[in-house]
Amino acid sequence: MVSTQPPAREARLVVVDDEPNLRDLLVTSLRFAGFDVATAASGAEALTLIADVEPDLVVLDVMLGDMDGFEVTRRLRERGVRVPVLFLTARDDVASTVAGLTVGGDDYVTKPFSLEELVARIRAVLRRTSAAEKTDAVLRYADLEIDSDAREVRRAGHSIDLSPTEFELLRYLASNAGRVLSRGQILDHVWDYDWRGEPTIVESYISYLRRKIDAPTPDGEEVVPLIHTRRGLGYVLKTP
Repeated sequence: MVSTQPPAREARLVVVDDEPNLRDLLVTSLRFAGFDVATAASGAEALTLIADVEPDLVVLDVMLGDMDGFEVTRRLRERGVRVPVLFLTARDDVASTVAGLTVGGDDYVTKPFSLEELVARIRAVLRRTSAAEKTDAVLRYADLEIDSDAREVRRAGHSIDLSPTEFELLRYLASNAGRVLSRGQILDHVWDYDWRGEPTIVESYISYLRRKIDAPTPDGEEVVPLIHTRRGLGYVLKTP
């Protein structure tokens, strides 16, 4: 006989959406999927709730009444809160959402979406975060240092703040330094599921990483570019 009982609680989530009906549906479904869920109906309420609850992940609608989801995420990162963020966005706003990931978001789901897809995306982000936290090796390449245990990245001795997904992407590139990785390989490893969203997600994240990893240091010192595109093949982390 198949049990219909929901599984034990596996992670704490905060769901932020100003549409009561959708919010209630998400809460019911995510709780049945095994998550502990708290909710907020505005950006301001979300910022307070996230500080109080300290969730494992935030499901955040992009379009909120008081401030958009990008601004909420930006404020979280400015406060040093590194909780993974999954955006909910309208299908006709995908381009701005992909661009908005640079503020520190980790993934997105377009409306309308299936609850199965949402749960799969949530668990994929949580697996990425958990994998990074459980790895205690320090990767070093040239003047780049990736401390997976402390979840810190330094370039030329200067600290660089990355979202969990940016961190995992950089760690994957660094652990395969000198090897060209295809977009498919990166999707399989970093996103950990069959990606059906914006096809340029890898290119977008590579662009975000370059802006942070290959940018001049805070004191204006130029650094040698490490992240390179091999047109038609993929991406590689190496010295010129």
